[in-house]
Amino acid sequence: MNDPVVRIPVGEWADAFISWLTSTFSWLFQLVKTVLEGAYDFLANALGAPPFYVVAVILVAIAFLARGWKLAAGSAVGLFVIYGMGLWSSAMDTLALVLLASFIALAIGIPLGIWAARNATVSRILRPVMDFLQTLPAFVYLIPTVIIFLTGAVPGIVATVIFAIAPGVRFTELGIRQVDSEVVEAGEAFGSSRGRILRQIQIPLAMPTIMAGVNQVIMLALSMVVVAGLVGAGGLGNDVVSALQRVRIGPGFEAGLAVVILAIFLDRVTAGLGERSPVARAAKASRA
Repeated sequence: MNDPVVRIPVGEWADAFISWLTSTFSWLFQLVKTVLEGAYDFLANALGAPPFYVVAVILVAIAFLARGWKLAAGSAVGLFVIYGMGLWSSAMDTLALVLLASFIALAIGIPLGIWAARNATVSRILRPVMDFLQTLPAFVYLIPTVIIFLTGAVPGIVATVIFAIAPGVRFTELGIRQVDSEVVEAGEAFGSSRGRILRQIQIPLAMPTIMAGVNQVIMLALSMVVVAGLVGAGGLGNDVVSALQRVRIGPGFEAGLAVVILAIFLDRVTAGLGERSPVARAAKASRA
């Protein structure tokens, strides 16, 4: 009785489209896979090969520069807890995946956001696409990426980029649109080109909002770690999935705690860097 009178074969169309895509652009997907695998291996080795204390000191120094000694001290404690649980190598693999996926998402998302802010047609096209990407369940991204790239870190990176790109586009567009039009008109009155107005007026004034988007992209990328572990992406996600399959509470809790520590570290550091922009400091001084 639940069968529809007229069935729309959306699933078959999607299956046929992915099959066509895979067979037609196999050379391109292989090239993308090779490049992403190389970049991921390089970053994972750069973070995982040095002794624990070397990488930890660098991360603590970044935390100190971003927000002072309190965040540095908290980061040192958190990183030592990860090391003490024996999850340092997995945490560095996870950090490599998150940083690489976030970098790609921002490299695509910020230019798209700038384009959308300066072109109403592009904005109208991108808005439903971003709505679709943000509302589609995260697990759905994995199906086509596994078909195209098989298992490993690459499908996890691609799925994470698709899942996390929307805030980068939306916050960049919002930030540039919020720039006072009189300031832009003043730049035009002095004969500045559109590119110069973008570089020297709009982007600097929109930087606090853009940094909020950077923060959201990184947080969404980190939230995909466990999902990416289902396709063998490695890192802490793999530890959580392994603990879930064997119903082992202890290792699962430890891996989850390590993800939380990394999330707090990345959130506070990116928020701190956003607050250090000249516009954010000027706004803070005017409120004081």
